[in-house]
Amino acid sequence: MKTKLLVILGPTATGKSDLAIRLAKKFEGEVLSADSRQVYKGMDIGTGKITKKEMRGIPHYLLDVENPKKRFTVAKFVELANNAIEKINEKNKLPIICGGTGFYIQALVDGIILPDVSPDEKLRKKLQKKSCEELMEMLEKLDPIRAKNIDRKNARRIIRAIEISLALGKVPKLKKKNNNFNPLFIGSFLPKEELKEKIKNRLLKRIEIGMIEEAKKLHKNGLSYKRMDELGLEYRYLALYLQRKIPKEEMIDKLEKEIGHFAQRQMTWFKKDKRIKWYNPKDLRKIEREVRKFCGR
Repeated sequence: MKTKLLVILGPTATGKSDLAIRLAKKFEGEVLSADSRQVYKGMDIGTGKITKKEMRGIPHYLLDVENPKKRFTVAKFVELANNAIEKINEKNKLPIICGGTGFYIQALVDGIILPDVSPDEKLRKKLQKKSCEELMEMLEKLDPIRAKNIDRKNARRIIRAIEISLALGKVPKLKKKNNNFNPLFIGSFLPKEELKEKIKNRLLKRIEIGMIEEAKKLHKNGLSYKRMDELGLEYRYLALYLQRKIPKEEMIDKLEKEIGHFAQRQMTWFKKDKRIKWYNPKDLRKIEREVRKFCGR
């Protein structure tokens, strides 16, 4: 029999974590985070990492498993996630995948076979001197299909795509292998204006409770500004602010807009998967009915 997986996904700020906790309480589940930044230790406020209090006694996996100075790969995520699912199954609990990193979720649930291309440090050092715009020009010439579906402001991912393209001719179409999962995909969404307001309020709250101080502490403990730039929107703009390259008001304004654009890109990714059943997280009864039918409980 295939292992049943409940997958809670969707754009940032749509209430996925709270929904996952509620469903874990109702259906005897444990939660596995699918977030490419919450795996890093010390990156708590900036990533919106769930607190012990918010967990309400529900065990969580794949939080705080890597030093932010090191790179965490999708292959590592799949390995650790499979181990966690095995542990959850041994307790006869329902594994609940919760997060917004679409590629992590796809790689795990669908058994994606990743391209085997070793890092080319010499090439990386050369490419790291270029701007994101210059890197995108290179990628568009090498592999226009991959260029259409990449975060244009994430230099690390663009460099990796160029690295694979140069090694293999292009970024290969991902292959799937048979896996042992039977998933139910629940997508969490909010109306556009409501999501926009929530992103704004959440950002202001994070700044209020110490997001800037968290970034200062990370840098003091040896995390370079260059590495912070690679670790996603919040830390990219926090690094600019801490280096006095932009004022605080500009940091907040740009962050708010960029997080909104990020949510749109997440939605574009998820919309490709027709298996996802979309709900407003407030429609808890409808969601519970769907999960109950899936679980047979």
